[in-house]
Formats: sequence, structure tokens, C-alpha cells
Amino acid sequence: MTSTSSPRSVVVVGTGGIAAVHARALAALGDRVRLVAAVDVDAGRAQAFAEQWGVPRAATDLADVLADTAVDLVHICTPPSAHVPVAEQALAAGASVVVEKPIALSLAETDRLLAAEAASAGAVAVVSQHRFGSGIQRLGSIVADGTLGRPLVATCLTQWYRPDEYFLVPWRGTFEVEGGGPTMGHGIHQIDVLLSVLGPWEEVSAMASQGARPTRTEEVSVATVRFASGALASVVNSVVSPRETTILRFDLELATVEVHHLYGYGDDDFTVTAAPGHEEAAATAWAREPQGVPSGHEAQFRAVLDALDRGEVPPVPLTAARETLELVAAIYRSAFTGGAPVRRGEIDAEDPFTARMDGTGAPWARVPSAR
Repeated sequence: MTSTSSPRSVVVVGTGGIAAVHARALAALGDRVRLVAAVDVDAGRAQAFAEQWGVPRAATDLADVLADTAVDLVHICTPPSAHVPVAEQALAAGASVVVEKPIALSLAETDRLLAAEAASAGAVAVVSQHRFGSGIQRLGSIVADGTLGRPLVATCLTQWYRPDEYFLVPWRGTFEVEGGGPTMGHGIHQIDVLLSVLGPWEEVSAMASQGARPTRTEEVSVATVRFASGALASVVNSVVSPRETTILRFDLELATVEVHHLYGYGDDDFTVTAAPGHEEAAATAWAREPQGVPSGHEAQFRAVLDALDRGEVPPVPLTAARETLELVAAIYRSAFTGGAPVRRGEIDAEDPFTARMDGTGAPWARVPSAR
């Protein structure tokens, strides 16, 4: 879609590593956007980012920028603990927001942000870039229309490796600032794709472990999820896996569709295996559109601009992102309370796992360290 409107003015808040990914994706959108300011608590880092990406203004306070500049979009690339306060500030000024995952440290914070969005002329889009590659878009339509039958089994693996040095960054490895470990900060992207394809979840049971890295969060979680459709999924999140991989596999009645990648996929990363006698149906289904779009920020940002041009809520809306975060919270609650099943909707406003992902406390935080 080509826009005939004026370029959207964009501010990037937080100019660390992920901000460069945003800037590169925004640059690929050409004259549809215009970066007007870079904001970071570190003035030198903001200035370096502004110089690298040709941004006319570097600042340390978003309020100053919003006070004297017309801003359409604020891209939030800060550590997770700052996501909600920065988003509230942008929404209060009438700007829309694109925020990295995890959207917030808790369900309670997410609900606070939903209230801020409801009171604003702006809207919140949560970065969920793996939903927007053509392979997952195609699979979603196949599951939705039942062309290859019902989904029966799924596998969702985020098995990554992060050395001790990774956790030297002060905000990593804590529930207070990062919100959690690989379940919250790494696997959440694949969990989000799982939900986008399979729909609402009903129940989850989980376990988690810690002890190989200098972190207070989990290093591994393993969960079994039952979906409203009846499908079952196995979900593994890890930062201690030397052979890194990201795998999503969906076993439908008439075919298996799987994608193997690491941090982003293209159409060539998918494999489709038909059930015996259903080869033609599987081939025909997989030949449908869309085709040729890799997952990534550019694909989502393009969809965000298209929605804003049409006057619609941009994808992925905060309500959908909250559903993903609810499953993440339920994984923590089950894992930290002895593996007891948690049903969707069971974590209410009074539940400690609404206020914090570690709820009543991680099991290893309640016993003396063995190291």
C-alpha cells in the first residue's frame, strides 16, 4: 500500500541495540516516515544514534520533544521497566506508540496502559514481528479456514544461549527491571506466534529451573498448553542451549507445517509434510498468498502505517498482546507454585502473579544459594 499522506513524524526512545533495528526498518519505509528525534537518558548515546541515522534532534527527555514537536509515533526501545511510563507519556500527548516486547513487567501494568490508551487519541502497537512474515500469515489462514484440518499438536521451542557476560548489563536477569527470563524476554515472541495461529489457550502446566547463570530469573521453562480448539502444545524457553534454535511445528490433521530459524524466518525456512494421500491438498494450500515476505520489524511497521492511514487500530493491538502476556504469567504461576495447572482468566486482580511475574517468589529465591 502506498500512502499519499504526509510522512509520519517518529521519535525513538531508548537508543540501544534494538533501536538500530527500528531505525533500519523505518528507513526502509522511505518517505512514509520521518525520524524527528532520538531520546535516551544517556545524552552521548542519543547524539551518536542521531548522527548515525540522520535524526535532526537528540534529547534526554521525551517531555521536551512532545512539548514543541508534532509527533505521530513514538517507538519505545527502552529496557522493559520503562515501557509503560514512556508509553503513557506519549499517549497523553495524543501520539500513537510502537513498543517492544515485553509490553510491561506485569498484567497490572498492562491494564494500566490499556486505560491510558482508552483515554488517548493515540493507540498502542506491540512489536510482534514474527506474526508478519508471509509463512506464518499463510499458515494462519490455512488453520483458520480448516483447509488442512484441525490443529492437533504443536511444538514451540526457543532454545538460545546467553553467556554469563550477557547478564552484566544491570537491567538483565531481574524480575524488577527485565520482568523475567527467557519466558518473558525471549520465548514470548514464539509464544505470541503460537497464539496467533492456534487461538485462545485454556490451561497450562509448567516447570522452571535456574542455577547455571548469574541471574535471579529462570534460565529454562517447559510448559504444556491446552488450547480451546483441543490442540496441545509443548513450549520450551532456554538461554542455556549451546546449539541455538527456534522451532515452531504445527501438526494438523492433513499436514505438518514447521519453521526452523533463529531470530527471523523467510519462506525457505518452512517445511510442509502432507499426511499420506493428501499431498495435493497440502501443496495447493501452501501455494496460496501471501508469499515472499520475511518476518521482521519492517513488515510490521508497514502494517502499522497502513492501519493508521486507514484510521484503524494498528497491529498488534494491546488487547492481543495482553493475551500473550497472560499465558506467560500463567507459565510463571504454574512453575513457581509446584506445577499446578492454571486456567485462562484465573489470574485475577488480587493474584500476586498479576502484579509481578514472579508472584509469590521464584522457588530458588526462597532457599539459600548453593553457589
